[in-house]
Order: sequence, then C-alpha cells, then structure tokens
Amino acid sequence: MKGLELFNIIRTDLKTVEKELQKIVKTRDPLLTETSAHLLNAGGKRLRPAFALVAGKTYSYNPDKLIPLAMALELIHMASLVHDDVIDDSYTRRGIPTVKANWGDQISIYTGTYLFAQSLILIAKCDNPVISRILAEISVKMCEGEIQQIVSSFDAQQTVKDYFFRIKRKTALLISASCELGAVACGAPDYHIRALARFGYYLGMAFQITDDILDFTASQHQLGKPVGSDLRQGIVTLPVIFALAASPSRHRLAEIIANKNKKEGEVLETIKIIKNCGAIEKSFAVSYCYLAKAKKQLSYLPSGGATNCLAVIADFIGKRKF
Repeated sequence: MKGLELFNIIRTDLKTVEKELQKIVKTRDPLLTETSAHLLNAGGKRLRPAFALVAGKTYSYNPDKLIPLAMALELIHMASLVHDDVIDDSYTRRGIPTVKANWGDQISIYTGTYLFAQSLILIAKCDNPVISRILAEISVKMCEGEIQQIVSSFDAQQTVKDYFFRIKRKTALLISASCELGAVACGAPDYHIRALARFGYYLGMAFQITDDILDFTASQHQLGKPVGSDLRQGIVTLPVIFALAASPSRHRLAEIIANKNKKEGEVLETIKIIKNCGAIEKSFAVSYCYLAKAKKQLSYLPSGGATNCLAVIADFIGKRKF
C-alpha cells in the first residue's frame, strides 16, 4: 500500500491539491517552470498535505480552508528538499536526478526560494494568525535542524539526544504542524488540536528514524539513491550512534565516520558493522515506541473513518520499505 491508497478518505481533495500545485509551478519564466515542475513531479508522497486533510476530516471538514493550507505545507517541504540537495551535494532523489544535478546550485536555491515564497502567499490566504505563527516558527526551527546537521557532520561523538534534537526540527515538527493545523483550520477544540499535534510529532519522529534505518537496510532501487548515502555525507543517524556504543568494532567505525573521503569498501564495511551489532533492531524498537505513542493520541479523537485512517498510516510507517 502506498501513495493515494493510504488516503482513500481524502482522495478527491488530494487530487485537487495536486492539480493546484501544478498550476503554481507554471510561471512566466520557462526555466523556473521547468525546475519547479521537475521537483513537483519527482514522485513525492504528499504526506504533509494528506495529514492536514485527514486531520480536518476528524472534525468539521472544510476543503476551502484546508486545500490552500495543504498546498502551503507541501511547498514548504519541497523548498526544504531542493535546498537539502544543494547542501548535501545530492544528485538523485527517488531515483531521478535532482534539480541540482540538472541545473546546478544557483538555480536550485532560487527554485527553493520561489516555492517557499509561494507558500507564504497561500498561508496569507488562510487568513488565520495561528496558522501563520506556527508555520513561521517551524520554518525557523527547520533551519536550525539543518544547520545543526551541517555543524555535526562527520562527528562520531554525537548522542541520541543530539540526534533527536535534529530530526525533531528537520522532520517531525512539520508533520506535527500538518496534523495540528488541519484541525485548526476546521475550528476543532483545543484538546482535539493538541492530540493531533502530538500524534504528528510522534509519527514524524518514527518516520525519520525508519528513513534512517532504511538507508542501511533497503536496496538502491527501493531508496531511489545509493545505500549508505547519509554515511557518505557524514550524517550520523540513530543506527550509527547505537553501533558506536555497542559494536566491538566501534573504534574502527568512528574512524570511518570521521573520514570525509570514504571509499566504497569503507561504506560497505560500516554497514556490516551496524547490521552485526543489533543497532538496526534497537533503532526499530525506538521507532515502534514512537508509533505506539502516536496511536495512543488517537484515543482522544472521535471514532470514525478519519481516525482509523491515521491508525492505518501509523501501522504502515512501521512496516514501510521505501
């Protein structure tokens, strides 16, 4: 199960979001249109807009208020991706060339900035100061997470706390906001909004931990990028941190992590060390703990198709292979 299949309950409006996003990336400038459309059509899961729409379904669903919000969330996410690809020197994403690969760093940065600016227009249309405030705060924190990732690259001394600080800002907060603001836009009561915000946060943490595990366990075909990409870029993730604490080869592992010019054999050696010391299983256990916390929040929401859909998504994230 993938893509729209997870979100049958909001299938029609999710397709509307997609159509409206296609309109936004058509600009007067042919190059900007080409780069923006390339990014939009690169096979994204559209999780953030989908979460906002489903969250709205748990209360008083209003597509006129939700669709601009859902579009803004996806544009913020897309802008962060194209900037990430420049910073991480990434040439493929989801199995296709990045904007950076095809058009270079300068065009990539301006494409990301354009998409973020378009999100601001949509946020203004929401005409809700709570939505504007939360997305502004989260945009700042996302930048903090990216800066922390750059500063801590190739550092084998990082702790689990350091890792959680980073992925909270890079991933979990925007997913949390997507769930929270879907309810805000529909006028849900405070307890309802808080439950969805917590659900999104826990789900976002589990999603990123799973992503980081898959970097070592999935195939290149499944990932759409080389296995061990984080390791090559010096990004220290949870399986690496656990391996550094538990593996008999921890000193060798730390040596490889600190090397900015890793050879392919060293990357494969590191993956073997991580797999052989139980770090993958321990990381999955942490992810499952977050997912259990996420599902607990659903008990505070009205029963029905939307809440059931959120539970199915949580189960899917725990099992996903891509």
